[in-house]
Amino acid sequence: MSTAAVTGKRPSTLRSASLPKWSPWAIAAGSLVVAVGIGMGAGLSSKIEWGLIAVLLFVFGTFAVAAKVEGKRQAKDRVVTALVWVAFLLALIPLVSLIWTTVKRGVKVLDPYFLTHSMGIVADSEPGGGIYHAIIGSLEQVGLATLIGAPIGVLTAIYLVEYGRGGLARAVTFFVDVMTGIPSIVAGLFILSLMLMSDMQPFGFAGSLALAILMMPVVVRSTEEMLKLVPNELREASLALGVPKWRTILKVVLPTSIGGITTGIMLAIARIAGETAPILLLVWGNSFINNNPFSGAQQALPLYIYQQYANSSGSTAAYDRAWAASLTLIAFVMILNLVARGIARWKAPKTGR
Repeated sequence: MSTAAVTGKRPSTLRSASLPKWSPWAIAAGSLVVAVGIGMGAGLSSKIEWGLIAVLLFVFGTFAVAAKVEGKRQAKDRVVTALVWVAFLLALIPLVSLIWTTVKRGVKVLDPYFLTHSMGIVADSEPGGGIYHAIIGSLEQVGLATLIGAPIGVLTAIYLVEYGRGGLARAVTFFVDVMTGIPSIVAGLFILSLMLMSDMQPFGFAGSLALAILMMPVVVRSTEEMLKLVPNELREASLALGVPKWRTILKVVLPTSIGGITTGIMLAIARIAGETAPILLLVWGNSFINNNPFSGAQQALPLYIYQQYANSSGSTAAYDRAWAASLTLIAFVMILNLVARGIARWKAPKTGR
């Protein structure tokens, strides 16, 4: 016979009443319905006001229901969770709105012809033309900037984490911090001053140099943080086996952190892919196809978007081309991120039991 049956007392338990898993969805739906009713009854025409009312009802409703069923302590936890979700959704609204607007307006002229033809002799106010010359220019300029900035940034981060000691390391860290916040126009003016001193004309590689300046501090910072996450035990185990330090970095440290390093480089590429100011100063823009980044003016997607909007004179065709180019630029960045994730997963060290 159990002790509970002998004593006649109810067995103690640590479990208390809990709301079902679907309760937040039910509270959110009820808050939305009540907010719509209040908005219509009060004559509120703005959907933003309806949304704010729904948010307030959701937060207070979550606290009231949770406090009645689970107690005030658990209710506070649920309110904080609800606020986190509300903040997430509020941050998601402009992003979704931006993507939706870009897709809606960009698909009007986005077709194979638009992607495989340049503007040529088509005026900005006339229909027709394409962005092939801008795609070629962006790919070459960003690619050259990556070839310059990524290795320098990764090697600088390796020096700071693995070798950097004393005044030189502090100086490098200071200048990296300063360069992280440098405006893009300053990088463009620096390269432009060198071009004027050498009596050079605008060309694509000059834009790559400015973009590389903007890219390097981002790569240094992200790579540095990834290298710091590698456990020191891995380094010590390799060194204890007599492996040289440079080989330990090459065979142990970098493969362990390659996923984060690749992601940081992709973020840096996304950072420079949309820069317009240095491209406007150094590349100058070109309506025709120029496959040589080392000679003559080139075009780029950010500059193309700016020029189509600035020189449209109210033309619907120019606006449509600007939105289509914006959609192409977003797709370009998204593809880069997907490729980076694939490379990071492919190169990440395999784990097993």
